[in-house]
Amino acid sequence: MSDAKTTRDQIVEAADELFYRQGYEYTSFADIASAVRISRGNFYYHFKTKDDILAAVIESRLSATGKLLQQWQETGQSAEDRIRSFIEILLTNREKIKLYGCPVGTLCGELGKIGHSAQADAKRLFTLFRIWLRGQFRQLGRRRDADQLALHLLARSQGVATLASAFRDDGFIRREVKLLHAWVDDCARNAARSKPAGSTNS
Repeated sequence: MSDAKTTRDQIVEAADELFYRQGYEYTSFADIASAVRISRGNFYYHFKTKDDILAAVIESRLSATGKLLQQWQETGQSAEDRIRSFIEILLTNREKIKLYGCPVGTLCGELGKIGHSAQADAKRLFTLFRIWLRGQFRQLGRRRDADQLALHLLARSQGVATLASAFRDDGFIRREVKLLHAWVDDCARNAARSKPAGSTNS
């Protein structure tokens, strides 16, 4: 049973990478089976349709994203630090971003373009980030506009990823990340100035 689970995980991992690099629509069963190096029969034992694989890929991404957010939550000493961790993924993943864009944005965009029913499920990845960032901005002291700031940061990061993929410009990513860090500084300063004396963010 453990071997079957391992094979299934390998299929999902390979499909995830191929969907990111080639797109969901342009990735075939044969492409995924070839990447995992298993027979078509073994492949069909785990997944009957490409939509089944897509659902598993989305669930895998949701799980990985949840673990990443939990890691940032545990290691970040402040809300400001944790927001910066989100910004830094543009630098950490910049080589792949330059080649293929943002994995979340590209998948949501493609599924929306082809009218796929799984678009709503893929959008849950953005929702995870939105809710988490909203919580960080609230802890930062921006309770009234926390959701607006979360959406602004998500939109800005998506714009950076799209243009970085178009121009393949490493310097552009670094400059935008620096500007985003400065923006977080401004958010923190504005929160501190508007905070009543003796109040807390809890």
